[in-house]
Amino acid sequence: MKKNIPNAERLGARIRRDWIRNCSLYIMVIPVLLFYILFHYKPMYGTIMAFMDYSPRLGFAGSEWVGFDNFIRFFRSPYCWQVIRNTLILSVYGIVICFPAPIILALLINEVKSQGYKKVVQTVTYLPHFISLVVVTGIIKDFTMSTGLITDIVVFFGGERQSLIQNPNLYRTIYIVSDIWQGIGWGSIIYLSALAGVSEDLYEAAAIDGAGRWKKLVNVTIPAIMPTIVTMLIMRLGQVLGSNYEKTILLYNEATYETADVISSYVYRVGLLDRDWGYSAAIGLFNSLINVILLLITNKISKKLTETSLW
Repeated sequence: MKKNIPNAERLGARIRRDWIRNCSLYIMVIPVLLFYILFHYKPMYGTIMAFMDYSPRLGFAGSEWVGFDNFIRFFRSPYCWQVIRNTLILSVYGIVICFPAPIILALLINEVKSQGYKKVVQTVTYLPHFISLVVVTGIIKDFTMSTGLITDIVVFFGGERQSLIQNPNLYRTIYIVSDIWQGIGWGSIIYLSALAGVSEDLYEAAAIDGAGRWKKLVNVTIPAIMPTIVTMLIMRLGQVLGSNYEKTILLYNEATYETADVISSYVYRVGLLDRDWGYSAAIGLFNSLINVILLLITNKISKKLTETSLW
């Protein structure tokens, strides 16, 4: 023990010196730590509701403990596989269609030489991100109702006049297209930042070797931003079961439950509307666990295949 005392003293002195040197930075971090403790870690205690027949009147101490009954009830529910299927389909569409869209836009903008034109394109594509989601869904509903602008265009090209947003077969198309419109510009920012860090020497070397614009794109640009793409893809795959429930709740209706209802919107409906607290907590916990598992798996696979990972 005596041998460890000098080490402990040195460590304490090092901590004191570091605190004195970086005192202002530590103070700035305190609000961030408090935010995460109060709004992210403390609420985790509430997950025990998933194992209870929870009642706000009785609280955690008085509510009946039911074990895994809420989970079993969900898996036996006729809505279970419907909401899981809808969530997976929308997530896969989002990865296959929405995820590459900002990358393609960033690559196209990077090839434009006119700075003025670049700024115009960036401004136009960024703007939808700053529009409130409530306003966006209102615009979508107005444009896709039976007398809406998009419906008029469909009718002009020989389509049937109908309320597009109430057609279960068209809901996913409307959802994905509107996602691209709202997020493509904002999502391209991180890829444009990565492109700005690509050395011009690489392009000059490629030009000396006789590479044209396309070969420079394939052999220089894309490999240079691949770590960024992989990192963003890992984060996206970690949210496979975490569809945008706010947008779903604002867009869907009883006519489109068949294809629109996802896990998060189902949790909202049974938890806040039906007040089945324990059941909704169980579904939410299941959703979160699957997302964490997928994040760990994709991060591990990426680390082995590309040597790029989140940790």
